[in-house]
Amino acid sequence: MEELEQGLLMQPWSWLQLAENPLLAKAYITKQGYALLVSDLQQVWHEQVDTSVVSQRAKELNKRLTAPPAAFLCHLDNLLRPLLKDTAHPSEAIFSCDRVAEALILRVRSELSGLPFYWNFHCILASPSLVSQHLIRPLMGMSLALQCHVKELATLLRMKDLEIQDYQESGAMLSRGRLKTEPFEEDAFLEQFMVEKLPEACSIGNGRPFVMHLQSLYVAVTKQEVQVEQKHQGTGYFRPYAENSAVKGQEEEATGALQLTCCGSAAEDVPEE
Repeated sequence: MEELEQGLLMQPWSWLQLAENPLLAKAYITKQGYALLVSDLQQVWHEQVDTSVVSQRAKELNKRLTAPPAAFLCHLDNLLRPLLKDTAHPSEAIFSCDRVAEALILRVRSELSGLPFYWNFHCILASPSLVSQHLIRPLMGMSLALQCHVKELATLLRMKDLEIQDYQESGAMLSRGRLKTEPFEEDAFLEQFMVEKLPEACSIGNGRPFVMHLQSLYVAVTKQEVQVEQKHQGTGYFRPYAENSAVKGQEEEATGALQLTCCGSAAEDVPEE
């Protein structure tokens, strides 16, 4: 599995609130390029590019900025990270999206070294295998993990009931009657859950509950998937851009290598719609 593919798989889904409509998104950026996955729960879009595409697109959209691809990738990572991580420090960029036929264009507007910076993510429909890799298989794994979790808790409750029964047979009594519980019956519990709790529990909505509450489990499941793949291929674990020590040492160097060419008017920086 290639670095970008593996890195993207292990990223959690995030909530991307845009003026047009909310989206689920995940991104992975390294000095070699980036991979982005976006979904509105109806379709899934994807873009994966290398440094050659980054360099060419940067020239088209930012005529007054020249820099190595690593500098642009570092800047994109700094813009996307607050947006996707939902931190207390919002992104300084303005994001919007357009749909053209079956493609989705995620537009970014910000500043770099005091000049306007523009970027367009050109996402095409993801392949069925990619959707399976990032959604179907992880969700199946999460369902199996949660089922196992429920079974373990049911076993623990039965053991607690036996412990309480032993206390009672030894003469122990509750000091507060309101704490008394009935012995746990798994079948009755599941039947009641299906009737009373299931409609609310499986309310998908616009995907935000999945993002807010289940991403630690999602990452654990995808990490397990990657580890299995590594055993088959004998590859190592690739770390994200900000965690990659080799990249860290190049961030300041790449950003410092920015050269501003002041020829032309500011209007030249505005990309054509």
